[in-house]
Amino acid sequence: MSKRDDLIVKYADDLKNKIGVTPDMDFLRKVTIGCGPSIYNRDSSTVSGTDASELATVKNNFLIKKLGLSDGPALDAGIAKVMDQYGQSERNKYRAVVYYLLAKHFNKESVYN
Repeated sequence: MSKRDDLIVKYADDLKNKIGVTPDMDFLRKVTIGCGPSIYNRDSSTVSGTDASELATVKNNFLIKKLGLSDGPALDAGIAKVMDQYGQSERNKYRAVVYYLLAKHFNKESVYN
């Protein structure tokens, strides 16, 4: 298995065991590939749920630029919901898992087709 495949297995495990969601493996693979090389860097592979600037980056770079959503309170509410879903006490919130959950939350799976 490649390093990316190993990471996808790890992300699927987080979705199943920490969040209680059965992952759509094809979609998870597409989201992971969409994250690019950031998944291999220890710092950029995770999202801090308490860092306002990092959450703003998720909102601007992923939700607005990648998914094409309009800025508004619904985006902040979606991010907050995903952070709660992942668990506030969970230190390692993997970027690919957060993006997967956000894309599902906003019904934007079509962006990856």
